[in-house]
Amino acid sequence: MLVELRITNFAIIDEVYLEFSEGFNVMTGETGAGKSIVIDAVNVVLGATADRDFIRTGSDKATVEAVFRIPQALQADIQHMLDEESVDYQTLDELLFSREIRTNGRSVARINGSVCKLNTYREIGSLLLDIHGQSEHLTLLRPREHIYLLDRFAGLEPQRHDLAKLVRELQHVRRTMSDLLQDEAALARRAEILTYQVEEIDASKLKLGEDEALKAESDRLANSEKLMTLSLDAERLLFADEVGETGAVELLEEASVVLSRLALLDPSMQELATLAETVSIQAGELADGVRRYSERIDVSPQQLDYIEERLTLIATLKRKYGGSIQAILDYAEKARAELENITHSEEHLAELRQQEEGLLRRIGVVAGDLSQKRKHAGDQLAQLIERELKDLRMDAAQFAVAIQQEELEDGCFVNNQRLAFDHTGIDHVEFMIAANFGEPLKPLAKVASGGETARSMLALKNVLSKADHTPTLIFDEIDQGIGGRLGTVLGEKLWRLSTQHQVLCITHLAQLACFGDAHFRVSKGVVGKRTITEVHTLNDAGRQAELSQMLGAETDSARQNAHDLLELARQIKVSHRVNL
Repeated sequence: MLVELRITNFAIIDEVYLEFSEGFNVMTGETGAGKSIVIDAVNVVLGATADRDFIRTGSDKATVEAVFRIPQALQADIQHMLDEESVDYQTLDELLFSREIRTNGRSVARINGSVCKLNTYREIGSLLLDIHGQSEHLTLLRPREHIYLLDRFAGLEPQRHDLAKLVRELQHVRRTMSDLLQDEAALARRAEILTYQVEEIDASKLKLGEDEALKAESDRLANSEKLMTLSLDAERLLFADEVGETGAVELLEEASVVLSRLALLDPSMQELATLAETVSIQAGELADGVRRYSERIDVSPQQLDYIEERLTLIATLKRKYGGSIQAILDYAEKARAELENITHSEEHLAELRQQEEGLLRRIGVVAGDLSQKRKHAGDQLAQLIERELKDLRMDAAQFAVAIQQEELEDGCFVNNQRLAFDHTGIDHVEFMIAANFGEPLKPLAKVASGGETARSMLALKNVLSKADHTPTLIFDEIDQGIGGRLGTVLGEKLWRLSTQHQVLCITHLAQLACFGDAHFRVSKGVVGKRTITEVHTLNDAGRQAELSQMLGAETDSARQNAHDLLELARQIKVSHRVNL
């Protein structure tokens, strides 16, 4: 819902700050006071064209800021769009929208202080607020939205989602078929490339971890001469390699014998004699290990050349097919599978065609059933809306939900037809209306703007209030060309609509304005030789005074009539709440 609105240096508005009620908000004022300017400002903060003529004379910029409280149902979609724009937010409960219009003709759109692309900014704004009257923010005037509104009204969204899953599955099958039906020469070239790649990888006989092991072996072989020298030096010290010399192993063995004899004479030396024996044995094992190591050292240049060639091969394969041996092997598997598909494309195509036909028939069954339910729901919706229109003194008005299909050669199977379809089904849905007796039904999107359109929107909104997720609705000029008696009906319907949505209505009718939960008065005056528009929130006394002026006089009779209207609205509200 729209929580706050701040307008600065906009047209003849110096500065206006408004806080709105969650329910039914009304805005009144004399013709030319500036009510339309407030709506222009709301349009701008929703992303409409920001003309520099909006900038107040003498100012270098105009700004409009709006705080919206975001309902839970919209937060996931809005979060996705904000994340794509890298907009900062700590919580999605409330968002600050701002537009800044500069004298150079440029404007800046921000959400929570972060600059946002205007298209995304508009898209988010369109989820939060509709302006019904002279604005472009008319969800109900976008035919592509009608099928979703009808499905929400009828509770058909789960069935539509199931259908969309089947359509996505069919699209995957058709993409695979398209890939297989490429030019035969192109397929042959692709098969030749894949064959070469698979054979090249298979011939290399790669093993996981082989590159690391080869690198370690290469490092060892590169130092083989030094390793041999060091190991032989160690072996000489342990064994001695010249006649007459005594190695460490022999010396330790002699020391162990001497200490064992000493322990026979002095038992307190037994522990040291045992230790000497252990060290002597370990020295022998050490010497044997060093000897075996030196015998294994390969100083052959051929072995080093082989390892370097192998590492070069692996590096080449990594550059071609992936950064690791695992990636190379995975690529080979994928290439093998693709080659298999090409090699057996005719058999695979036959299977895919069978899958395609099966899916087209399943889609036809689901879409056909969905279409029948839509037709039934469309009739119900038309009856309810015509009833609403009669309440709004459009007795001759007719409303219909037009549902059409289009034949398509490769469409889904519905009875004995092949029909075009998409993720929503086989139906093109559009709302139709004839506002006056004798007029043909026309698309709602082509009905001229004005009072009849606004009342049509109100009737639709009342019926579709539970189906429409837009939290805030603004009605401008809804009372155009109607009298006070209908104004009471309009006021009650708008107030009832505010139980599902936040509603703001600009009106000249006291009979409508008396139903407001919050009442704003727009006035125009001269301050310091400059004309300014001001907006004030009215208390109970102010409301009664404003309503009496709207009734045409400030007499006791007019004041009493204003009091009676407020009391009537209060009673209707109480009665409605009790009945709930």
